[in-house]
Amino acid sequence: MAIRLLIADDHGVIRAGLRALLNGVSEIEVVGEAGDGFEVLEKTGELNPDIILMDLSMPGMDGIETTRQLRQRKPDIKVLILTVHEDESLLKEAIRSGASGYIVKRAAESELLNALRAIQGGDMYVHPALMRFFVKDISPPTTTRPAQVKLDVLTQREIVVLKLLARGYTNRQIADELGISPRTVEGHRANLSAKLGRSSRVELVNYAEENGLLDFSK
Repeated sequence: MAIRLLIADDHGVIRAGLRALLNGVSEIEVVGEAGDGFEVLEKTGELNPDIILMDLSMPGMDGIETTRQLRQRKPDIKVLILTVHEDESLLKEAIRSGASGYIVKRAAESELLNALRAIQGGDMYVHPALMRFFVKDISPPTTTRPAQVKLDVLTQREIVVLKLLARGYTNRQIADELGISPRTVEGHRANLSAKLGRSSRVELVNYAEENGLLDFSK
């Protein structure tokens, strides 16, 4: 079943561009557009989308307040913030308001699609360039952080899996990217957790950041 998507942005040209881009993806159905927060609330009630692709800077009611009100009215609604702002405070506020993800407008088409798929699957997505803010805010205190483990204890395949995890990929997406089964991905994740002493995704992402694995050039 296609992801029902509502596009919210106060610039008509941007809405039209996103619609044209996403209408070409078979698994996504753009069901409507909105130009401000009040229209988002109205259209959500009428169209019942699965995900709202939400700009932050809209007149009348911004994306964060709109997300907060949406989550109060429809707790199961998913919101992906799409914005030009690469700002730590806005990222944290968006997540606190109930957004399921945050991606910047300079992202590649493939990243936007990965974000929508991850959110629809129940995961959270944060643009890799901003992941350091997210991890820093919710990682355990340094007094309880596991001792650092060198990268050389990992196989090359485990490092690749760790990079993809850190960039927001789900197990299924990693399997598709590497041409392996989801069960094999789960095995690699188990090995990563055992070798690094870090069991959660956040802890693994934190390790990846500490070792420079969020750098796309590596």
